[in-house]
Amino acid sequence: MRVLVATLGSAGDMYPFLRVARELAARGHAVTVLGPAVHAPLGAAAGLAYQGYGTEGDYLAVLEHPDVWHPRRGFAVLWSGLVDRLEPFAECLAAGAPDEPTALLAHPLVLPSAALARVHRPALRVVAGWLAPSNLRSLQDPLTIGPLRIPHRLPASWRAALWRHVDRRVVDPVALPGLNAARARHGLAPVEHFIAHIESVADASLALFPPWFAPTPSDWPRPLEEGVFPAYDPHPAALPPALDAFLDAGPAPLVFTPGSGNLQAARWFGRALAAATRLGRRAVFLTPHRAQVPAALPAHVRWEPYVPLGALLPRCAALVHHGGIGTTAEALRAGVPQLVLPLAYDQFDNAARVEALGAGRGLAPWRAGPRGLASALAALLGAPAVAGACAVAARRMREDAAVDLGATAERLLRA
Repeated sequence: MRVLVATLGSAGDMYPFLRVARELAARGHAVTVLGPAVHAPLGAAAGLAYQGYGTEGDYLAVLEHPDVWHPRRGFAVLWSGLVDRLEPFAECLAAGAPDEPTALLAHPLVLPSAALARVHRPALRVVAGWLAPSNLRSLQDPLTIGPLRIPHRLPASWRAALWRHVDRRVVDPVALPGLNAARARHGLAPVEHFIAHIESVADASLALFPPWFAPTPSDWPRPLEEGVFPAYDPHPAALPPALDAFLDAGPAPLVFTPGSGNLQAARWFGRALAAATRLGRRAVFLTPHRAQVPAALPAHVRWEPYVPLGALLPRCAALVHHGGIGTTAEALRAGVPQLVLPLAYDQFDNAARVEALGAGRGLAPWRAGPRGLASALAALLGAPAVAGACAVAARRMREDAAVDLGATAERLLRA
């Protein structure tokens, strides 16, 4: 097949799609990845044909926006960086000989462009790759809406009303004007609701997470294949020598990272330093943006711009992070307790699922001061039940490593 893999977002959003793209290429398919130009080196490292879009300035304009990590206003920031690319995306997806069989594995936010592309390539087969459970809407438990955890006893009619409120006040006013304008230019009727639209575009869906992390509810789109966390990192697995020496020089440290795409974490790292000092624990701070980390770090704290978590976490005591699905999966794979400090998007739901597994806990931003951080970490580090749950999660991850995700994707793309 000719396969297009279209994605967007940070490096953490890219890795799962690159993993699947590599497996499809290894099976003999002609694979091209469409992604942000700033991530072109990742495509090259994966040995894949890569078509970049946008500039580094475009990418940074979104990440530097003060509302990008706001639980309610963040979607508007993401959409502002995407709406002008709906039609260029569609042109890329529709390119090629009309009779050439083409299949698309798409990030959910690329699906509106796939619908436009079908005007010119009606036979385009589309498979949606869902990175996190909360990317898919459900009325069933467990249910989080932003920072709200909906009680089990709340009836379905009330849950549906809450989602209608989210659509009416947060999602549709932002997404529909630009989307429907693009659809009109392609001779398509307007859509009434953005989320319902993206869930209707794909011919099939692939969950890029395992059912033991998020059991499949009956109201997710069908057909849907349950998958696993796609482990992939193009960087060398070896740790820098200086970090290796630091790890050997004392007790296992705490690791703190707000995610590679967070450019607004200076206060976050200040609190992390205070919490580590309060606990008397060594720490490793991970961020590619050095200006966010306190300028003068004590000897018990080390900053690194990037370290493969798969190599670092097995030698650490706990991970404190933002709740991105890729980082969450790496902590589960390493079997280390995690304290999740969610800010926006899927992060609140991921935190709730980590808690449900017993492998860590979530801490609301307003409780994540130095004292709150230190108290939550102390409770995690001293809990045998957490250690046991982490060991179970690590075992499940090892079992999932045998799953042939490429074969699953191939079957869906061919169907």
